[in-house]
Amino acid sequence: MGVFIFLPLVLPLTAWPVARLAEQRLHPRLATRLLTGVAVVMATCSTVSLGLLMVVGTAQLPGNPLPDGWSDPEVREAVPGEEVVGKLAIPVLLAVATGCGRTLWRHRRVRRRAHRALTGAPGTTVVVLDDRVPYAYALPGGRARDRIVVSQGLLSCLQAPQRRALFAHERAHLAARHHRQLLAVQLAARANPFLRPLRTAVSYTTERWADEEAAQAVGDRRAVALAIGKAALVSRGAPAPTLAGLAAPGPVPRRVAALLRPAPAARSWPSVFTSVGLAAWTAAVGTVASAMSSANSTVTMVLILHAATPL
Repeated sequence: MGVFIFLPLVLPLTAWPVARLAEQRLHPRLATRLLTGVAVVMATCSTVSLGLLMVVGTAQLPGNPLPDGWSDPEVREAVPGEEVVGKLAIPVLLAVATGCGRTLWRHRRVRRRAHRALTGAPGTTVVVLDDRVPYAYALPGGRARDRIVVSQGLLSCLQAPQRRALFAHERAHLAARHHRQLLAVQLAARANPFLRPLRTAVSYTTERWADEEAAQAVGDRRAVALAIGKAALVSRGAPAPTLAGLAAPGPVPRRVAALLRPAPAARSWPSVFTSVGLAAWTAAVGTVASAMSSANSTVTMVLILHAATPL
């Protein structure tokens, strides 16, 4: 097993360059899918490594329910520094589980409260609330129908073309199921703090993706840019980071500047001879290495524990 068990914990550092370059150089649809996939795989691998380390640490605790053979020297020697690292992995893994659980609970609570607040509203996709506080966000339905929630306070700030851009933007969020990608990177960042740059990048690229879809649907990139700028000045955004809205998150000036330029080219994969291509391949290699390291450690640990467990 050796050092391979620790590699998934630090290999997310290989994704930092692509987290910055992808949001600037790639089409936002490709950037979102690439960064989300890398974050999910690396978070899973690092959690598996923590779990394997916890097995070694738990076996050293008095009164543990594991078979006696799991605390044999052969098991302890399979992981370097097991006396410290194995026991340290126990509270770390508990913190990861607690953080992910709180994120899921908060996401579920916000969605339930939002749907409960719409009880009695017209059964349409767009719900306009008589609220002077400006806000708008896409509310995925789950068992209920998907809804676009917007207040009168925000609509009163927008002209007709900008309103069409607003609704097209929110429909793009719902169609692409951006709430799932946002939730996935939120959980990944909870599992491994080294993945936080990817969470920030995906928060931006999902908004850019919806911006481009809205610009294509409306046929006026300037109207979408104006809608974003006005909404950012007055809106409070979405009620949770896992729900998407017109004005948040992401640097609004960069989104507006991107919409005032021609639409980005939809590439399948960047060339390795470019900076973003090199960064993407580095992240891909890091992801594969993380998966292989966690798989190697898992197989090794299973074989060792199987040999140490009496029949």
